Amino acid sequence: MKSVFLRYVFLWVTLQMIAVPATVLNCCEGDILLLLDSSGSIANYEFSRLLFFAADLLRPFSLGRGHVRVGLLQVGTDPHLEFGFDVHSNQESLQSAMQGIRQLKGDTNTEAALGIARELLTETDVKVPKILLWLTDGVQPGDVDRPMSELKTRGVSVLIVSTVHGNYQVLKRVVTPPLDSHLYTVDIDNIDIITEDLRKAMIEIIRAERLRVVDLTSHSAVLQWRPVLSEDSSYYELWYKSVSKPGREIRRTLMGDSSRAELKNLQPDTTYTASLRPESNQAVFNTLTVTFTTFPDVLSPAVVHLSDHGPRQIRVSWGPLQPARVLQYTVEYGAIPSSHVRTVTLPRQKNSTLLTGLEPGTQYLVTVTALQVDGKERAMSVRACTLAEALPALIDLQLEPVKQQDLGVEEMQVKWQAYQGGLRGYWIKWETENPHSTTSSMYLPPSSRSTQLTHLAPNSRVCVSPIYSSGRGDGLCCTATTHRDSRQWG
Repeated sequence: MKSVFLRYVFLWVTLQMIAVPATVLNCCEGDILLLLDSSGSIANYEFSRLLFFAADLLRPFSLGRGHVRVGLLQVGTDPHLEFGFDVHSNQESLQSAMQGIRQLKGDTNTEAALGIARELLTETDVKVPKILLWLTDGVQPGDVDRPMSELKTRGVSVLIVSTVHGNYQVLKRVVTPPLDSHLYTVDIDNIDIITEDLRKAMIEIIRAERLRVVDLTSHSAVLQWRPVLSEDSSYYELWYKSVSKPGREIRRTLMGDSSRAELKNLQPDTTYTASLRPESNQAVFNTLTVTFTTFPDVLSPAVVHLSDHGPRQIRVSWGPLQPARVLQYTVEYGAIPSSHVRTVTLPRQKNSTLLTGLEPGTQYLVTVTALQVDGKERAMSVRACTLAEALPALIDLQLEPVKQQDLGVEEMQVKWQAYQGGLRGYWIKWETENPHSTTSSMYLPPSSRSTQLTHLAPNSRVCVSPIYSSGRGDGLCCTATTHRDSRQWG
């Protein structure tokens, strides 16, 4: 028995060295869950043969998201998930993992294993074809009719490989039709003879026969498909036409290793149908078809965006950028309601400019005009506002007592310093001493640097703010505090 086992280990290594068929590598997208009988009713030799068979069966497929994802769930007394769908993204990793699998032994608890399989295959957002491949001796499979039926109801294809000991009637009931390609009963020593037929049946389920539009504009479309041909004598026939003008069909021949094609000079806002047929002497492939509608024609500028706002600048951007259809752009801007307008001319490769030298806190009308290659013009206008310029704050404020009495400070010398540019005056506020402690205020001209205040209330706050033509700047405040035996100002 040991020599037989070593012979199959040699077979395993040999399988890894066989060239991968190019027509299968990128053919498919889907999830395959191997439900491997690992119970005590399976002999060690049979278990090893089933593993070798499964590894050879899966070896040609490209793995990972967007291709084929493989998981393996062992059936024993307690089912064991050997690895999930997102564990192995290449054949080297998968084949190495399958070499290290050890048999569980124990009972054949297929029902519990199918509960885990249902979660893996159906409770997911991945919308791809799904296959449950059950590798078993078929001995005492248990009550599998209901869970298998539930899987099939949810779109899972159930395929079965069983040794000659299996309960054929049970397997026949739970497999997904057709039986001749989805149910195989074979002697374990001759299991390799079904590899090609079973792989073809799986490919029919998960073959990614899709022609997709991956990029679309008003005048072009990029088609993409999963390559199924080799570069030698095979090729693709591509043809497309407008639905409204079916008589004008355009045909192209593409190399066998192609996987995308760009359709140019399409009409805007028009529905097209495109068809792709792989041509090969080795196999017959289905014709793939897709229908799409080009975007409406958009002439620049279709949108104008404002950014980088400041007191004296605004950035203007527009789109879409169409250097093939535009000769130049002109940006005109002027303050509202002033009639003075400034102009900036930009080359067709530019789609933004920074407007500088603007007035703070001012509204502007900005117009972007595109001169098209056909001599026509297209313009778009927006209103833009600059930010108000930050006003200088008061530089310094000091309080000095002029006369003191036992009850507090009655007279106070107030001195200050301020930035003089654009200054219009000062606003002073303080609290006066009376039964109600009211607040008093006054306005002083810009030439003032100090003033005297009388009858200040105890602990009165004295505030001075500079006044500019565009508003009031930040002021400063000081408090005169009074105590019975000592007095402090600051």
